[in-house]
Amino acid sequence: MKTPFVTKSQLDEIVKTYPTPFHLYDERGIRENARRVNGAFSWNPGFREYFAVKATPNPSILKILREEGCGADCSSLTELMMARRCGFRGQEIMFSSNNTLAEEYRLADQLGAVINLDDLTHVEFLEESIGYIPETIFCRYNPGGVFTLGAGKDGVQVMDNPGDAKYGMTRPQIAEAFQRLKARGARTFGIHAFLASNTISNEYYPELAGILFRLAAELREETGCDIRYINLSGGIGVPYRPEEEPNDIALIGQGVRRKFEEILVPAGMGDVQLCSELGRFMLAPYGCLVTKVLHFKHIYKEYVGVDACAADLMRPAVYGSYHHITVAGKEEAPHDHMADVTGSLCENCDKFAVDRMLPETERGDLLVIHDTGAHGHAMGYNYNGKLRSAELLLREDGSVKLIRRAETPEDYFATVVW
Repeated sequence: MKTPFVTKSQLDEIVKTYPTPFHLYDERGIRENARRVNGAFSWNPGFREYFAVKATPNPSILKILREEGCGADCSSLTELMMARRCGFRGQEIMFSSNNTLAEEYRLADQLGAVINLDDLTHVEFLEESIGYIPETIFCRYNPGGVFTLGAGKDGVQVMDNPGDAKYGMTRPQIAEAFQRLKARGARTFGIHAFLASNTISNEYYPELAGILFRLAAELREETGCDIRYINLSGGIGVPYRPEEEPNDIALIGQGVRRKFEEILVPAGMGDVQLCSELGRFMLAPYGCLVTKVLHFKHIYKEYVGVDACAADLMRPAVYGSYHHITVAGKEEAPHDHMADVTGSLCENCDKFAVDRMLPETERGDLLVIHDTGAHGHAMGYNYNGKLRSAELLLREDGSVKLIRRAETPEDYFATVVW
């Protein structure tokens, strides 16, 4: 059973001012989680979490995270602009992009952001774009093949396929990139890699750290480059299903520390600074989509129709992802009614749940769709002329703040040339 961070009585008050559907974020939860992450890696001087802006690109959220000591991981021109407007400066910004435009590199350079190159050919392209090579530069590594992590003590099998990913450089390419960058004026180097997504395992980050730490030691020996930074990227997951156990970020931090002391310290690289770019782990559990029951349909299956749709949360429709659903105020009622929970798009995949057991539901009930704080509103779209919903912040004092208004038809037509 998942318990929402907002109560039925709170929701009843909120909907008097803000009509459903809307995304709601929990400020207290966000701040507490950011402190847990920073605490887990406090043993590494200079550690910084670069929040993946793409996960939840809302200025109010970004400002909260900056207050908690986080940086911003950007991957586009507008994300860089947003980071700047939220007060991030210089090396508080990491720019990790692929298939990158020259204007994006130019803005990243103007902001003093740390630039993370995705491809060997971008060495020359970056120099052409901004006129020089920065003294500090990162490169993204892709080991290829299939990454697997055994079940281990937490009983979870992790498998992903870096070899099919469009990101990063091969082992020979990253060595060549370092040499080219050094010849063009780079002085300090960083390594970045992302091997698996949404891992529900305390073993993933230490395993990834071991791979990158060994690579760093090898590359320093081969190229003579001064490798000062290692970006462990994202991939730490969240328990979308109620039966899943959450990751323990403190244990994860300890596991990374053991690898650090086992590999980097003996190699004379104990001054390497670590960073991460957690989007899902930082925000997903601290956001929810609140929607109202509108209709019921009884044909070959039972359907509960709500006023949100896949345009508000596309993950279930596109990926078949599970998001837990609570009927507000009926948490303790028997879950003895099976139904699909659906929106109103003209697509059969527009379902938040399929064959889900729910309590008896009535028209006007409020549903809380859990774990939408990352890759929820951010992935919204306007198919079928749907308008993206509002974003609200449940503040620590219990008040609610509008942090993004709902779209209007005027917004939808604003870019049209009649």
